[in-house]
Amino acid sequence: MNNFIGLQNLVTFMYKRGLTFILTFLCFLPLTSCITTGNTNQAVFSWISDPKTFNAVLNSSSPSIFQYTYEGLISENPITGIKEPALAEGWDISDDQLRIIFTLREDLKWSDGEPLTADDVVFTYNDLYLNKEIPNNYRDSFRIGREGTFPKIKKLDNRRIEFQINEPFAPFLDNASVPILPAHILKKTLTQRGSDGNLAFLSTWGTDTLPEKIIVNGPYKLKDYITSQRVIFEKNPFYWKKDKQGNQLPNIDRVVFAIVESTDTSLLQFRSGSLDSIGITPEYFPLLKREENRGNFTIYNGGPAYGTTFISFNLNKGKREGKPLVNPIKSEWFNNLNFRRAVAYAIDRPRIINNIYRGLGASQNTQISVQAPYYDKSIKGYEFNLDKARELLKQEGFFLNKKGELFDKKGNRVQFSLITNAGNKIREAIGAQIKEDLRKLGIKVDFSPLAFNVLIDKLSNSLDWEAHIIGFTGGNEPHAPNIWYTDGNLHMFNQKPQVGQKLITGRVVTDWEKEIEQLYLAGAQTLDREKRKEIYSKAQQLVSQYVPFIYLVNPYSLEAVRNRFKGIEYSPLGGAFWNIENISVQEISE
Repeated sequence: MNNFIGLQNLVTFMYKRGLTFILTFLCFLPLTSCITTGNTNQAVFSWISDPKTFNAVLNSSSPSIFQYTYEGLISENPITGIKEPALAEGWDISDDQLRIIFTLREDLKWSDGEPLTADDVVFTYNDLYLNKEIPNNYRDSFRIGREGTFPKIKKLDNRRIEFQINEPFAPFLDNASVPILPAHILKKTLTQRGSDGNLAFLSTWGTDTLPEKIIVNGPYKLKDYITSQRVIFEKNPFYWKKDKQGNQLPNIDRVVFAIVESTDTSLLQFRSGSLDSIGITPEYFPLLKREENRGNFTIYNGGPAYGTTFISFNLNKGKREGKPLVNPIKSEWFNNLNFRRAVAYAIDRPRIINNIYRGLGASQNTQISVQAPYYDKSIKGYEFNLDKARELLKQEGFFLNKKGELFDKKGNRVQFSLITNAGNKIREAIGAQIKEDLRKLGIKVDFSPLAFNVLIDKLSNSLDWEAHIIGFTGGNEPHAPNIWYTDGNLHMFNQKPQVGQKLITGRVVTDWEKEIEQLYLAGAQTLDREKRKEIYSKAQQLVSQYVPFIYLVNPYSLEAVRNRFKGIEYSPLGGAFWNIENISVQEISE
């Protein structure tokens, strides 16, 4: 599901430092010696920061340990987009689509050897994720349909669990992929409270917990964690999955994540052989491509990455305490459809691809990721065309003075502020280019990258902004009520105030917003995939027509991986090691 992680996962990019910088790799030899202890059957990666918690329910950030330590009832194959069995060997859906029964595999066990049963599943959902006293990022995704009711979950026997919902809901199976946690360890934390009155669960399994206390069901369990240095995983001896020959998986004995708080340093360590894989940004690509054969690694290109980057105008006509959220003069421009279309035509996406992404990117034309099965390839978006842009502005009474400055029909100079998150070099570069592009129309753009928390406060709380550049993450499932429902917390181009914020009067919801909302509601209620494609195609057409978000460019999904790994099936959604339990290490002759 789409969410605001696009704002949180700020990717920084390096500039060329010069060859003399390579000499500094010597200072990293102690780290290398710590993580290469003679065991060649291991994989060494990097995280840019320390994990924030070892509690899967409470986690709200990346990086995290949970992709290695926990599984849900089912999983999604990131290449095919098909839901596949995980802890559950299968599931049955009733004819009315309102009852789903999951059947667990036989003899499942936790990493401490205790049985994993339906009791753990019911406990995880009812007592943890749906517990009002436990704040978590999963709970809202369990709400069904427009009414937002929660499923009813009960145990049928030790291996079967029944989920009942009140209306057909196509995205519901996504909820079956959340981590399942051990009731025999955590149940007691719901009957105990700390001195602050909060459930003991809220302070359970922090990063100061001894690794052996963390009980898991995934391919790996936590072995060691040293703050600001490394996280080490070892094989879970009770993991359920086996290969075709009946051998216990995973194949790789140990996975190490070095905490490397600089992308420059990560690149350096990969080139020196300390890391086995690295995500590649456009700045890295020319250098690594030249070294691909000599360095004995392969660069995987998955095509356009999932997610979207866009520019958006504040269309909210409301007032707070009698003061308009947006200057009424500017609000009239922003709510003028031809003005938004003119801006969309004036942005030179090919230039962004060539200059900022170094040719390693592609235009994004709709709200659904290019890689997703629901993406409508027939929608062409807004190609760079200044003549079209000028004609649209002229139709609305905009005109240029002798200095080439644009004015509206009432004689107001067209000028607005554009914000994004400071430190994201790509977005900063895109903003600088958009400022140049719109100057060709006579529009003055005041571009100001802001500190991340300041940006979030403007977009979520004060709603005091005119235009911004941000991004949303994406996936194969198009359902995004938080964005496209008119009261969604990420319906940011016309935001309803969030809980606890001051009221807004005079907010106007347009007919096209309501129509898009109804299409997303219908898409969630429709289970037939082809019919869903038709619904989401209409939604994409409306978004393209009314341009609440002006979509820009996505980088290619690129990753460099050592050739000693066998079984890599690269996916832009899951990366190179999404199926790590099936990947093995092979010795390669130099």
